[in-house]
Amino acid sequence: MIRRPPRSTQSRSSAASDVYKRQYLSTSSFKSKKGLGRGLSSLIGEGRISNSTKANISDLKRNKYQPRSIFDESKLEELSQSIKKNGIIQPIAVRKNKSSSEPYEIVAGERRWLAAQKAGLHEVPITILDLNDSETLEVAIVENIQREDLNIVEEAKGYRRLNEEFGYDQDKIAVMMSRSRSHISNTLRLLNLPKDIIAMLEQNELTAGQARPLIGMPNASRIAEEIVSKKLSARSIEGIKKRESKSFTIDPNVFDAQRDIERSLGLKVNINNKKNNSGKLTIEYKNLDQLELISSLLKNKSKI
Repeated sequence: MIRRPPRSTQSRSSAASDVYKRQYLSTSSFKSKKGLGRGLSSLIGEGRISNSTKANISDLKRNKYQPRSIFDESKLEELSQSIKKNGIIQPIAVRKNKSSSEPYEIVAGERRWLAAQKAGLHEVPITILDLNDSETLEVAIVENIQREDLNIVEEAKGYRRLNEEFGYDQDKIAVMMSRSRSHISNTLRLLNLPKDIIAMLEQNELTAGQARPLIGMPNASRIAEEIVSKKLSARSIEGIKKRESKSFTIDPNVFDAQRDIERSLGLKVNINNKKNNSGKLTIEYKNLDQLELISSLLKNKSKI
């Protein structure tokens, strides 16, 4: 039995993360991961976790705090075929749900649940955990990150939710996730990129290393398209960044205004501001629907 400090010196939320790591990620496939491979329930006691049991597959509902939004259909099908042959080896972690129609909310294991449906299973093994909302999000992020299932944008959005919805600062997130504070900070900064670049990250067209130098750069979207089309390395991107910095600078206030307009419209925007503070604002559109949106917003000033 691993000795633990008194509960007064340890937050329930950080305990939940460690608990999950201790039991749920203690299978052999995770033993090489940093901070994993320990036993379950030594931090929270038996009162917060039940023994594994079974539940009807329809009794489970999606985790509303699931940070993962993209599931690879081909991998889901592979898992479904494996489940047909071998069953579900690792129980799905759930917590009790107040809804009578769906008694359980998935904490971790949504991919197994989806694959089990594809495989035609009617029952699935579950382990019931006693977790609050912040702990549920924490465990979901831990599982996905340790399994390396999240793309970098999903990871960043998960960290942002921990900060905005549950008040975690970057230091606490770093400790909880066994990551450096700089990793947390750099990952969160990616969310400041224009929407089209974030989409490229989600679709694995850009890596975080390629996208990070673009943060705060004017014409970042155009440069991102150049990176993708020419398959440029991170070193080449730094060269482009230096070139752009020499040829064009932008006032931080103007850049903030440009970014706000891009976020509002969901379109690429470029502001060319001259020394006398006159200039030109360009909005790019790719089809007539986007042009009609711009036209409608300009005609109705109250919507801008």
